[in-house]
Amino acid sequence: MFHTRITELLNIKYPILQGGMAWVATHELAAAVSEAGGLGIIGAGNAPGEVIRDEIRKLRKLTDKPFGVNVMLLSPNAEDIVGIICSEGVPVVTTGAGSPGKYIEKLKKHNVKVIPVVPTVSLAKRLEREGVDALIVEGTEAGGHIGEITTMALVPQVVDAVKIPVIAAGGIADGRGFLAALSLGAEGVQMGTRFVCSTECRVHPNYKEAIVKAKDRDASVTGRSIGYPVRALKNKFTRHYLELEKNGASFEELEALGAGRLRLAVEKGDVEEGSLMAGQISALIKDVKPCKEIIEGIIQEAIDNLRHLESVAGRCAENE
Repeated sequence: MFHTRITELLNIKYPILQGGMAWVATHELAAAVSEAGGLGIIGAGNAPGEVIRDEIRKLRKLTDKPFGVNVMLLSPNAEDIVGIICSEGVPVVTTGAGSPGKYIEKLKKHNVKVIPVVPTVSLAKRLEREGVDALIVEGTEAGGHIGEITTMALVPQVVDAVKIPVIAAGGIADGRGFLAALSLGAEGVQMGTRFVCSTECRVHPNYKEAIVKAKDRDASVTGRSIGYPVRALKNKFTRHYLELEKNGASFEELEALGAGRLRLAVEKGDVEEGSLMAGQISALIKDVKPCKEIIEGIIQEAIDNLRHLESVAGRCAENE
């Protein structure tokens, strides 16, 4: 059930990827997702290359399953990390915050599958021409850095525009969202916020509790005025940031205000002054449980819903 080009390409049991979230996607979380049949991903963020090398080696002590590393292309350490990925034999790379074009040839020479995150059809088409293996198409519902087009609208447009496999991201946390993504033409999904609320995720318990308690309108966007929109849960920090934006604060002032806020939430559990990056799906997440239970629950819910749809279709056919 749910064997797609993504499960074949990545040699995984289920077409479910874990988002490469900076400060959140550590080797513990990535290993747990991979062990559960998905693709776990270490988030490099702005970390130095040797830190990521250590994370890769720690992960391999926990699992022999396929995994990936996410490279944030705006990081000053991106080139160093790409070199370490190649030397360490990492099987999959996902990328964000830019185009991986300058690294594709090198990664391919080392048999690394390259899967960039894209927020538009035009970038998807360009990266397909440059030789990437698949695309993560992320809608604005996602947490963290976002584009402007919704998952529901963007995924089928990209599916129609390219021939390589598409992975849907943004606003997916359960079997219903998983099945909906496949209905849009995606061959897999990537989830971030749902995996923050896993027992293996090392973020501060306060961060997880904030997501579990979130309501439908609690995920807001800051940074639109400077061209770097970020979705996070509302708190004292986001309210202050939005007030400064409203009053015309400069890029430099806003950048300084946001520096270190994610780490403050992840490590210190400061839910008022930290940046609690999370998607609009937060209000659907009601518990913290192991990655294995999360993934298997999503697959079972998708199967149950698919059977229900088949039953409905059968009744409709009988009435024609």
